[in-house]
Amino acid sequence: MSQQLKFVVEQLNKEPFKKNFNLIMFDSLEPMQLLQNLNDVLAEIDPKQAIDIREEQPEQTAKRMFSMLGMLKYKPLGPQADASSFRRGLVTGSKPVIHPLLQWLLQRLPELRKRAYLARYLVKLEVPAEFLQDDVISDTFHQYEELVETFKTYHRECEQLKSSGFSTAEIRKDIGVMEEEKDQLIKRVERLRKRVDTVPNHQRMLDLARQLRVEKEREEALAHQKQEQKNQLFRAEQRLQVSLQKLKDLRQASVDADPESLMRRLEEEIKINMYIVMEKLPKELESTRRSLHFLQKVASEPSLGPAELQEMEDKIKEVSAQINQLTEKRMMRSDPMDDKLTLFRQQASIISRKKEARAEELQRAREELAAAERELTQRSSQARGADGEEVVRGDELKRLVAKLRVKGSTHKKRRAELAELKAENGVLERTEEILRQRNQDVLQQLQSMEEQKGISGFSDTQEELERVSAAKSELDDVKGRTLDDMSEMVKKLNSMIAEKKTALAPIIKELRPLRQECQALTQEYEEKKAQYDSCAAGLESNRSKLEQEVKALREETAQEENRYHELNCMKQVAEVQLQRALEETRAYVSSDPQERKKAVREVYMKSIAEQDTLGKKLREKQKAVRESHGANMKQVKMWRDLEQLLDCKKQCFQRAQIQASTGQVVEEGAEDWLVL
Repeated sequence: MSQQLKFVVEQLNKEPFKKNFNLIMFDSLEPMQLLQNLNDVLAEIDPKQAIDIREEQPEQTAKRMFSMLGMLKYKPLGPQADASSFRRGLVTGSKPVIHPLLQWLLQRLPELRKRAYLARYLVKLEVPAEFLQDDVISDTFHQYEELVETFKTYHRECEQLKSSGFSTAEIRKDIGVMEEEKDQLIKRVERLRKRVDTVPNHQRMLDLARQLRVEKEREEALAHQKQEQKNQLFRAEQRLQVSLQKLKDLRQASVDADPESLMRRLEEEIKINMYIVMEKLPKELESTRRSLHFLQKVASEPSLGPAELQEMEDKIKEVSAQINQLTEKRMMRSDPMDDKLTLFRQQASIISRKKEARAEELQRAREELAAAERELTQRSSQARGADGEEVVRGDELKRLVAKLRVKGSTHKKRRAELAELKAENGVLERTEEILRQRNQDVLQQLQSMEEQKGISGFSDTQEELERVSAAKSELDDVKGRTLDDMSEMVKKLNSMIAEKKTALAPIIKELRPLRQECQALTQEYEEKKAQYDSCAAGLESNRSKLEQEVKALREETAQEENRYHELNCMKQVAEVQLQRALEETRAYVSSDPQERKKAVREVYMKSIAEQDTLGKKLREKQKAVRESHGANMKQVKMWRDLEQLLDCKKQCFQRAQIQASTGQVVEEGAEDWLVL
């Protein structure tokens, strides 16, 4: 327990929690504070759980935590392994429940974060089977399943890439290679562009190539759209075939059918459903509840010792004797009126058993039909070819045909049996109506005769007595069946008890000295634990004081180290500056001219003298440019005027040539006209 608390406190004091707990403080937390710490750990696993539990109802908190722990697949161990005790302890913030849970969560934080992330996308929605019969819901659910599978594939690829072990050096190398390839491609494109520029109409060719690429992309998009439309058409044809089959079945069912037969058929279906809902299902539910209650009662009882087993055997013997006595009394008090009603009771029991058997067969047939429809839908969605058409192989087709033949023959047999039962039911109902009518007539005659004889009400009294006797007989039957069930159960329990006794006898012998030893060790453990807790508390307080002192000394040491390093750096800088100053002084006062030239002062003075001479030359050049600026600008203007004059002469000469050529052409045309 101490190791568990120590681990939990250490983990809560680390990132990202930073709780600053110690063992005593954490052990003295209130239940609400424990639950808040547990909720903080769950929020670190799943951010949706980040809620202040003081602002939430306890029922909502318990429900949220139970669903989260169920998703994380947490199984309580030790004395809290029972589900009810674990729920109770979690709601009340019990330490024996919260501490192991915190240890389990903190030991597996990365794994649980990944599980919570995947559960957000991989926990499938539960859709009832009757809703999946709708085509839209079925298509949506299939798309949802496909998306889940796609997510699984991408997540698997991502995990493989993460675990593939690519290093940064390899990635940088790949990036360098890609950049080189990019530069080569750019150069190649430039060369091609220069080569294309020399080709006539290259821009038009580029436009045509661009249009060709756009048209190809459009063609691919149209082909994809065509494929999708084919798939939609295939699904629509499937729905149409299903609808046509339903319409065909309805038309076949409505052949030679009038409203009375339809109403009769609907009434029969309603009766069957009412019998299933009102009689069959409540009986099954009640029997299941009784079995569950009995099993829970047996499971909740503690393990039995030899004395308790002997006492239970004595009780079983007493109950068996009472059952035998009640059976003998019932046989002795058998009423002759019951003997007259035995035939009707047998018929009623036979009919009720037949009804139950047929109801069970009908329910099984409905379940088989629903399963076959689901399988057909699944196979039709999976078995599609590349162009969206359904593909059925030869062997599968043979199996389907054989299965359909078997189901068809079974369906025909069931329909024939159902028709026989319906006919028998109609005959029995008619017989019942006739007998009831005759009974009414006989009762009326009997009442009139009783009034004549002055003993009216005698038949009602006798009928009441018969009803009471019938109820008593039914109650006796129920008691008999109950006693039979109890006797069978008692026999089973006796056999189980005998087996357990024989199996537990050597273990119990070994267990007795171990129990005594366990008690002694437990007492010694409690004493040692008390001593350990007191010693641990003292050591913990001393350790906290020492930790504070060590922390202060470490901070002081760090400050002194920083100051030492700073002073050391300043010292090194001063030494370097002093060395440079000494070298400069030595070079300046040296008698060697070469050595003096190396001095910084001489170098700077020489550079200053060179810049001064350069400045003088530039100022002289500037002065000469300023003095010749006016004459130079006048000369430039004269050259520009001369250039304009020459251009004007050139234009006049060209115009004179053009006029001379046009005048000669006109004169030649006139001479030709005169000759004509």
